[in-house]
Amino acid sequence: MEHAIKNILVTGGCGFIGANFIRLELAEREGPSITNVDALTYAGNPDNLADLAGNRRYRFVKADIADRSAIFDLVASGGFDAIVNFAAESHVDRSIDDATPFLRTNVLGTQTLLDAARAAKVPRYVQVSTDEVYGTLGPRDPAFEETTPLAPNSPYSASKAAADFLVRAAYHTHGMDTVITRCSNNYGPYQFPEKLIPLFITNALDGKPLPVYGDGMQVRDWIHVRDHCRGVAAALRRGRPGEVYNFGGRSERYNMDVTKAVLELTGRPETLIRHVTDRPGHDRRYAVNCAKSESELGWKQTVTFEQGLAETVEWYKANSAWIDRVRSGAYRG
Repeated sequence: MEHAIKNILVTGGCGFIGANFIRLELAEREGPSITNVDALTYAGNPDNLADLAGNRRYRFVKADIADRSAIFDLVASGGFDAIVNFAAESHVDRSIDDATPFLRTNVLGTQTLLDAARAAKVPRYVQVSTDEVYGTLGPRDPAFEETTPLAPNSPYSASKAAADFLVRAAYHTHGMDTVITRCSNNYGPYQFPEKLIPLFITNALDGKPLPVYGDGMQVRDWIHVRDHCRGVAAALRRGRPGEVYNFGGRSERYNMDVTKAVLELTGRPETLIRHVTDRPGHDRRYAVNCAKSESELGWKQTVTFEQGLAETVEWYKANSAWIDRVRSGAYRG
C-alpha cells in the first residue's frame, strides 16, 4: 500500500541531504507541499535552496527541533501527512571534540518531534539515520543488515542510535506509524566541505593538501545523495510501519582509492596527499545490504560511483561562489 502524502514537514532541509530531498520531491512529484524547518546551524545553508523562495509549494521556518514550544506549535498547526527528520549534527570529528550538541539535536530533538507528531496525530514519521549505528566490520564480514545489532563507536553514531531507539519505542509503546532509514556514506552536490569527498575536491581544485587519516585503508560504501533521497521517498510512501530500511551504493572503496580518484578527476598530482594522525576509534569498514529495500520498496541504486563522482567534481567546479560563501561564512548571513 502506498501512502498518499500531500503535506510534508522536512527537518534539517537546509543541510546537504535534506536539501537534495526537497529538490527531488518538488521536481519529480506534482502534489506534495513541503515545510522546511531548520535551525541554520553551521551546516544549515540557506543558499542550498535559495532559488525555491518563490515556489508556492515550499516554505521555510527557522526553528530548533529541540525547542518544544516552537515545534509543537508548528506541527499542531501544519496539517502534515508526514514528518521526515533529516535534522542532525553529523560530523564525527566534531562529536569527538564536544558531544553536547549531538545529544541536544539528535536525541532531544528527535524525541521532541515524536512527541509533537503524536500530539498532532501526524500519520507517518520517518527517521533518517545512518549505517554508522551498526559499528564497524572486519574485512570479510557480511554487510550490515537491518537486523544487525547496533554497536555505535563514536559520540555521533551513539546519538543517532539513541534516536533510533526512541523512534522504535514510539512505535511499540504508542503505536505510532514510524519508519527508520539507514544509509551508507553520501556524496553529491551541496555537501558541506568538511566531509571527505567535498573537502578533497575543493582542496584539490585549490592545489591544497588532502589530509588522509592513518593509512587511508578504511573502507566505505558510497551512495550518491540522489539515490539515497529516492530511497527515503520510497520508505515514506511504501515502508511498513515499525520497519527499518537500509540504503547503500554497493560501492565499497578504500579511502585512499577515493582520494586518488578525486585527484585524477581534478587533474592534480598525488603529491598533494598528506597522511595525518588517525581519528580516535575510527571505524575500519562499512558495507550495507540493501536487499530488503530493493524487494519491499522497489528501490535500487541508479548512479554508479564513477559516474556520480565525476558529476560531483563538475558541480564543485561550476559552483565556486557557493564554496567561497561556505568557507567565508557569508552563507550564514
